[in-house]
Amino acid sequence: MSKVECSLCPHHCQLGEGQLGFCRTRRNQAGRIQSLNYGQVTSLALDPIEKKPLYHFHPGSAILSLGSFGCNMACCFCQNYTISQGGAEEVRGQLSPEQLVELAQETTMKHGSIGVAFTYNEPLLSYEYLLDVAPRLQQAGQKVVLVTNGQIEAEPLQALLPYVDAMNIDLKTFAAETYERLGGSLAAAKRTIEMAVHVGVHVEVTTLVVPGISDDSAEFREEVDWLAEIRADIPLHLSRYFPRYHYDEPATSLEKLYEFQDIAQEKLTYVHLGNVR
Repeated sequence: MSKVECSLCPHHCQLGEGQLGFCRTRRNQAGRIQSLNYGQVTSLALDPIEKKPLYHFHPGSAILSLGSFGCNMACCFCQNYTISQGGAEEVRGQLSPEQLVELAQETTMKHGSIGVAFTYNEPLLSYEYLLDVAPRLQQAGQKVVLVTNGQIEAEPLQALLPYVDAMNIDLKTFAAETYERLGGSLAAAKRTIEMAVHVGVHVEVTTLVVPGISDDSAEFREEVDWLAEIRADIPLHLSRYFPRYHYDEPATSLEKLYEFQDIAQEKLTYVHLGNVR
């Protein structure tokens, strides 16, 4: 039987019968791409919106946060690897779209939650689930938030964006070759940011400053210049790296974070530091 191409993200995996994609969440089953994490839940919590991080979208509010499994990047420094790099063995339960909407409404009534954040792993890999549940959430008055690496092709993203209220998008580095070594595409991340801003989704960007990977000052200036050309008021979160997963370089120095903050504040209105305490 011939291979089938998965066209969701830039990997465009060519999958033989029964074969898993790079992300470990999509498989060729009988000649069709099947999602393996539809409604699968590995983590569920009520978080402050600032934890996403979103500092300029309903600040001070809480949001129901849900994660599944899988990622379509392979960052050696992943700060959440037990979920993102795990598989189906991490699943703790399942929520149909109807059940999630009901749970979100209950959480709003009991705790004042504003909606649902799809986070912890890469939410865009639950694409079919998002297409089913996001419109239902919005119809029920719930905000839909994605915390994402932005690794998705333009066509599926365009179909999803009308049902998304806010996104925090990782911009891991501004070097295309480095992105490729991490299993991703700089062009895809940039396109996702541009498309989301263009249609009016609230966008905030996070760069994890990792020694030897994303701490080059000249490259970072290019990132800041590019963001400022789109909109100078896009909030940028500069997050401090700590040794995790397969990367054991010392934690990012505070001096480097402050240097990057100074660079970013030359062009951007809102620059926030994370993981500094």
